[in-house]
Amino acid sequence: MDDGPRVPEQRRPASVNVTEAQALRFGVLGPVRAWRGTEPLGTGSPQQRALLAALLLREGRTATAAELIDALWGAEPPSQALAALRTYASRLRKVLDPGVLVSESGGYAVRGLREGALDLAQAQELAAQADKARTAGDLHRARDLLNDALGHWDGEPLAGVPGPYAETQRVRLEEWRLGLLESRLDMDLEQGCHAEAVSELTALTAAHPLRERLRELLMLALYRSGRQAEALAVYADTRRLLSEELGVDPRAGLSELQQRILQADPALAEPSSPSAEPAVGAVRPAQLPASVPDFTGREPLVAELSEVLASASESADAGNRVMAVSALAGIGGVGKTTLAVHVAHRARTAFPDGQLYVDLQGAGPRPAEPETVLGSFLRALGTADSAIPDSMEERAALYRSVLDSRRVLVLLDNAKDAAQVRPLLPGTEGCAALVTSRVRMVDLAGAHLVDLDVMSPEEALALFTKIVGEERVAAEREAALDVVAACGFLPLAIRIAASRLAARRTWTVSVLAAKLADERRRLDELQAGDLAVKATFELGYGQLEPAQARAFRLLGLADGPDISLAAAAAVLDLPAEETEDLLESLVDTSLLESAAPGRYRFHDLVRLYARACAERDEQPPSEREAAMSRLLDFYLATAAQVYAMERPGDRLVDHLERTEYPGLRLEDRKRAQDWLYAEAVSLLACVRQFAQPGTLPRAIDLLWAAVDLTESGANSREYDAAAIALLDAARSCGNRHAEVRASVVLANAHQLSGRFAEADDSALESLRLGDSTGDALARCWAANIRGAMAFYQRRYADAEELLQQALADFRDCGDRAGEASVLCNLSRIHVATGRPQSAVELAQQGVGMYEGLGHAVKTANGRYALGMALTQNGLPIEAAERLHEALTVFRESRQRLWEGMTLFRLAELDLAAGRHAQASVSAETAVTVLRGIGGEWRRGMVLTVLGRALAGIGQSGRAQVCWQEALSIYESLHSPETETVRALLAPSAAA
Repeated sequence: MDDGPRVPEQRRPASVNVTEAQALRFGVLGPVRAWRGTEPLGTGSPQQRALLAALLLREGRTATAAELIDALWGAEPPSQALAALRTYASRLRKVLDPGVLVSESGGYAVRGLREGALDLAQAQELAAQADKARTAGDLHRARDLLNDALGHWDGEPLAGVPGPYAETQRVRLEEWRLGLLESRLDMDLEQGCHAEAVSELTALTAAHPLRERLRELLMLALYRSGRQAEALAVYADTRRLLSEELGVDPRAGLSELQQRILQADPALAEPSSPSAEPAVGAVRPAQLPASVPDFTGREPLVAELSEVLASASESADAGNRVMAVSALAGIGGVGKTTLAVHVAHRARTAFPDGQLYVDLQGAGPRPAEPETVLGSFLRALGTADSAIPDSMEERAALYRSVLDSRRVLVLLDNAKDAAQVRPLLPGTEGCAALVTSRVRMVDLAGAHLVDLDVMSPEEALALFTKIVGEERVAAEREAALDVVAACGFLPLAIRIAASRLAARRTWTVSVLAAKLADERRRLDELQAGDLAVKATFELGYGQLEPAQARAFRLLGLADGPDISLAAAAAVLDLPAEETEDLLESLVDTSLLESAAPGRYRFHDLVRLYARACAERDEQPPSEREAAMSRLLDFYLATAAQVYAMERPGDRLVDHLERTEYPGLRLEDRKRAQDWLYAEAVSLLACVRQFAQPGTLPRAIDLLWAAVDLTESGANSREYDAAAIALLDAARSCGNRHAEVRASVVLANAHQLSGRFAEADDSALESLRLGDSTGDALARCWAANIRGAMAFYQRRYADAEELLQQALADFRDCGDRAGEASVLCNLSRIHVATGRPQSAVELAQQGVGMYEGLGHAVKTANGRYALGMALTQNGLPIEAAERLHEALTVFRESRQRLWEGMTLFRLAELDLAAGRHAQASVSAETAVTVLRGIGGEWRRGMVLTVLGRALAGIGQSGRAQVCWQEALSIYESLHSPETETVRALLAPSAAA
């Protein structure tokens, strides 16, 4: 890495004592400036600043008068140049500290500055440290250091300073800055930050079109972002530009990269040195759960599995492409996970690059999706979120690429079947996978299969003894054998029984054996397949205190991967403190797990058993219904509070189903948002669980109140699925009121996901049915949505008529927030139909209403509409101000959809003003933010603008690629924008 212009360390004479607050500081990486502490000092005229800059950059050496005259004026100095030079030096002496600007041998020098007094010296030191960090393999620290070094630039170096010397130094310093930028961007790509780098590289290549290294980095970033055609277009643009401007071909490195992209070279799909962003050193995931300290027996299996894992490491050392896979199968509670974790910990040293772990939830109703697991694994391996592809196939390919040449052990616990496992296998030498499942994976090619049976009586007794204690078991050996036999020699059952005995010092082993001998306390089918699992849980359940047993039964009724303490308190109808004590006691019995502080979960099989217990033991059945009703009330009441805090004055909360059980008390908007996103998965599972006649209206209202989960883009797919399930349920049970509301909720979800025809159909259905139900608010929302959809479909007359009806309906309901929403939508119609002044007035009315209600997010939506209206009125500066204000709020509120669309509108503004480079940055960022959300139509809009911006900076090949993709989108949607994009792709437009 180039250290740039050298500025050696300069020390003040020891006799001078200056405090840090009084020390002189100088800047040349921008305007030439000086400070004493934090106080700016006057540096005089341009020529005087030129003298100061020349002395600061002379590395503390003396510059003769002749050299300085030449530096300031070049070959044609004024007749009084020497006198002027002395005047400038005299004035600088008065400003600086005594002894800093010295006369020597007929010239001048700057001496005695503190270390780091010059911004250039600080940047050089940071760049040198970055070079050392990169050499040591710490890319994260190297990137941070380079960013700090680049942060010292404040515009053009030596800005406004005249003279040939300053011009030479400007060129030199700018070249050094670009070199540092290229080094940092190179490390960005090495760490998987491809998508983020594209927008910056696009702007840099526009500013420095002949700099081939930037073009090379841009091609690589695009390729790794899944944009191969654009990457190749960059090469074509570069070759054309170099030929036209310089009459040369691209250098060999760029041409080689093009060929590798054409050949889809697998090595290009991964960073050359994959590395995450650790605090110290490289990230090596260590996700294995803790091994139990009392692991017992299984010696032959431990040795067998360890040998298989060792073969992966030995094969890698020998250069063989072998990836070891072992699949353990057995019934629940037989100890598959415990054995796998124990073996994995023993083998850790053979896998120095880390260990990955996931519970695939294969025994539950909703097994983990491979694409979700791959996303988690890629993040654990250091891949940035923005660099993770959307599809499972692309994620799996990237995952294998990241693991290539690394030695990583992957533990896939509780798998459903081989199909779930295959995408998660590393597939490269040096790596290995351990899989546990209830099914024998005979269709998992190349796997070493292990069938795990119950423990032998000796192993079972040894485990029981380790937990209970040698002294107690030795005195009652026969009773202990009876206990482990009653447990069916299942490790989990033994552990539960032994843990209960260990916690009760007054019990003898015989007491426990007698309890287990009672057949009413355990299932007869102890040895019959999965029934042994039930027997295992029966042992623990039968020893619970009544309050514990009730909590165990009722909590098992709730869907969702886990449950928060507050939600559990609602299910149990108990104070939080008492609920926590109960849940922690269940954790102690191994019947419940602590997923995270304040959150709890069941093992999948334990949940099924808990539900069976609830159906059998929770009497009368109304107790179960009441518990679930409280959970639904809790979610609905809390979600309504979040909605009200995000949207003050919005009347939706007044039209929701009433709840009997209260929700949480949330202190502010941030805590409200945190709660909603933390509970998202469990809340949406609750919605689907309650898609039943008696609870359907509240479930629909809960999904409506939780609209931020789809508007933000965070949980769009799950939200859409829940909305469809609710509508199906409403139709099945013939509940017209529920059907009207579910149709509105689904219509809103469709429009946010860019499915405009489906949104219009659902909203129309809601309006059609709404007349018979008298649901005024649903009618308002449906008309507003239909108006917006008509606008997107360019049916402006229909849109205006529908929105005017919605406006009247919202006013009749006294819903000022809804009224403001319609006004902003009407503003956009006025923009589209050539009424710019009224468009501004409508948007301003909407913003004013939102501001009066204290409605931060919706005020931002209003400013978004106002920005577009101001743009149409020829007021780009004011439009940009409104859009930037909206962008800040959207980012703070995690509204990714609107963040991306606001960036898109800013790109349109820049494009109209001829700021093509800035437009390309905003549009590129919008592409990244909107990935996977907002729908294809919006993506087509952004790609179209991005293509225009790229064409404006001379990257016509990339522009064509963007337009081709946009055209494919619009054609598939039969969108009116199709013809616009076709025109852009026409030869005359390209020319």
